[in-house]
Parts: sequence; C-alpha cells; structure tokens
Amino acid sequence: MEKAKINPFQLFVLMTLFELGSAIVISIGIDAKQDAWITILFGLCGGLFIFLIYYYLYMQFPDLPLTEYITKIVGNFLGRLIGVLYILYFLYIGTRVLRDFGDLLLTSTLPETPLFVINLLMIATICYVLYLGIEVLARTGEFFLLVLLLMGLISVLLIVFSGILDFSNLLPILGNGWKPVIYATFPVVFNFPYGEIIVFTMLLPYLNKQSTTLKVGLLALLFSGMLITSTTIINIAVLGVDITARSTFPLLTTVGKIRVLEFLERLDALVVVTLVVGMFFKVAVFVYAGVIGITEMFKLSNHQKVVLPIGLIVLFSSLTIASNFSEHMEEGLYIVPYFLHLPFQVYLPLLFFSITLVRKKLKKLH
Repeated sequence: MEKAKINPFQLFVLMTLFELGSAIVISIGIDAKQDAWITILFGLCGGLFIFLIYYYLYMQFPDLPLTEYITKIVGNFLGRLIGVLYILYFLYIGTRVLRDFGDLLLTSTLPETPLFVINLLMIATICYVLYLGIEVLARTGEFFLLVLLLMGLISVLLIVFSGILDFSNLLPILGNGWKPVIYATFPVVFNFPYGEIIVFTMLLPYLNKQSTTLKVGLLALLFSGMLITSTTIINIAVLGVDITARSTFPLLTTVGKIRVLEFLERLDALVVVTLVVGMFFKVAVFVYAGVIGITEMFKLSNHQKVVLPIGLIVLFSSLTIASNFSEHMEEGLYIVPYFLHLPFQVYLPLLFFSITLVRKKLKKLH
C-alpha cells in the first residue's frame, strides 16, 4: 500500500462525499411514494449495523485492506479468489457510477455532448488525482465538502424564500402502511448508498488514528444520511410525489423552481456542480480500492503503475455496460442489488465475521 496517512477528518470527508455521490441528486426510495424519506432512514439503520461488522473485521487486521485479510480468514487459495472477485466488484460498481454520471449530465445539461467525452474528462481527472495518491484525494475532498455544504445551505434558503415548499405533499405519513417502505428499503436503498461503504475496508488502514475509526464511520453515515433525507423531503415538498418519481434528476427540477425577487433564478448550475463533485469522489474511491487491491495482490512496487490502465478499462466499460440509460437503470434496480450488492456487502462479510468470531471463541477455550 501507499506510504501515506489520512487524518480522521479527511476520512469523514471522503466517506460523506462518497455516500452523497449520486444519491443526493436522484430520487432514491421513491417506490414508497411520500414516505421515501422513511425508507432512507431505514436504509441508514441497516448501513450503521453493517458498518459495525466491517469495523470489527478491520480491528482484527488493522494494517491490511479487505482483499488481504480475507486470506487470513478463509485461507490463501480461497482468500485470493474472493479477493479478485472483490476487486472486480469495486471496479464494476465504479464503472456503473461513471455511466450514471455521464447519462445524468447528458439528460440534464449537455444533451449534444458525446457520452465518451463526458466520461473521458471525468476519468482523466480521477486518474490524475489517484496517481498523486490518497492524501491528495483527501485534501481535495476537504475543500469540496465545504463548497457543497455552502451551496446546499444557499439553495435551501432560496427555496424557503421562494415560498414553493408545500409540506402537505408529505401526507399522509405511512398512508399505505409499512409494507411499501420496507420493500423500498431492502435491498435497494440499503445497498445504495449505505452498503457501498464496504469499499472503505480498503482505505481504513491509511487512517493515522485507529481509535477514531468507529466514531468517524458512524458520524459520516449519519451526516450523509441526514443530508439525503432532508433533500428527499424538500424534493417531495416542492414537486409532489408524481413529479419526483418521474424526474431523472429531481433536485435539478426543484432548484429550477427557485424564483426570488424576480432576478434570482436558473440556479441549475448549483445542482450540476453537486452532481459532478459527488460522482467524482464516488468513482475515485471505487477505482482506488480496485487499484490498491491489484497492487497488493500482485505485489507491485507502487500503485501508480496500474492507475492509467485501470482508468481506461473503467472508461471503456462504462460506455459498453448498457446500450441505453433505461437498460442501465433496470440492471441497477433489479439485478445488481440482489446478485452483486447483497453477496459482497452482506453475505460474505457476515461469513468472515462468523468465522473470525468462532475462531476467537475456540482459542479462548484452548
């Protein structure tokens, strides 16, 4: 791994920006209609629980990334095999997020620009930052989180002053009971964005204060979860359930409705910046996890050798992953959560946790 360290605040920043990613600008949990915000809170509870599992495993092997400590738990051959699958998983999800970014930008603001150009610019910037290392990525995050929070605060104030909030759109709360909320939460909202925090099992060894890991991780999940919940409440209050559900990019539509003093309007750029920043950090973290996994597994002298080849693979995969946006979205909603997210985010970590726990108990008995 890199001979670099990040401090607890930088880890908090990276986790928060990663969690916000695209979740802040699209409508997650909207299958529960006006109760979408409740599904996000339910998903957050699941995310906090699963993070405790990841934390426990990290504390057993604090100097190793996930792909390395698996071999200590299940043996060298099987561990290597599962490690390779995790690397492929991280890179595949990074590819999907890059495609999300390109398609969302195409449909919202750059309809005449080729998808290849948008994705190329994004992945080139990511490769440059990752080549410089995890510390540069973390320091970049510190600046951009402040920018996003400031823009978010301005947007909320302008929405309030525009008088376009109608909280009756959130009623009746649980009008259809708990069933739609639970169905919308598991696995989709739980997996995305909360379960994806498993990627940080590759980055936790870089933290310079091991004792702060649990607090930082839980705070980042809570903070990002509250931001996503608040955004969803505002979207539904401004647009109503039907428009929020139909809109690819509801936050853009919400901010587009701002009218203050006849001259403050057309503030869509704020949302586009939010999308670009969130997606940048999400793709960067996934790609970096894949790069570090490959570097460790093949005992390479440094990670810089594989940044560009992996970046190119992710770029071209993002263009060929689906023939159109609707096919891409269908895969993301009905295939990926069940066949990829659940095994890699939940089933395998629970298996590793159980094996580690049983071993510890047996050692105590001896």
